[in-house]
Amino acid sequence: MDIVRPTIFLFTDGASSGNPGPGGYGVILRCGSLEKEMSGGFARTTNNRMELLAVIVGLEAIKWEKAVVEVYSDSSYVVKALNEGWLQNWERKGWKKVKNVDLWQRFLAVYKRHKVTFNWVKGHAGHPENERCDALAVAAGSGAFAAGVQLPLDEGYEKLKVEEDNILL
Repeated sequence: MDIVRPTIFLFTDGASSGNPGPGGYGVILRCGSLEKEMSGGFARTTNNRMELLAVIVGLEAIKWEKAVVEVYSDSSYVVKALNEGWLQNWERKGWKKVKNVDLWQRFLAVYKRHKVTFNWVKGHAGHPENERCDALAVAAGSGAFAAGVQLPLDEGYEKLKVEEDNILL
């Protein structure tokens, strides 16, 4: 007999000061009365990378397979990629000219383990969980940077930047 598990609610946000610049992500995972917050930051990254990484980190934190997950994000980039079929097209076409391939492939690996739906919320509009995720993201990224914290490199961004620079040479 299958175990019936409750729906997991995943709230996410990403932020970058400068785009590229110091950036971070914020996550709230909620299942029943349990709640967990996570965040992280990088010295130089982009807003879209942090928006997507927030979803990845949240999904990777789920301990069981085939979880029913409702994601709430203010990122049109992430939500439309799933809800409008962009991601399937990118994958089918071999990821040609797609930014953030490293993160999209990482996302797919964890996404396929669960039953995930995506919901867009308007950013900076008073949605309590979105506001909290934004605060976590800003604190972990530009806030930590401003406080003198040495943030790690976003290796995927750095590799992408080197590849773009080589194309332009």
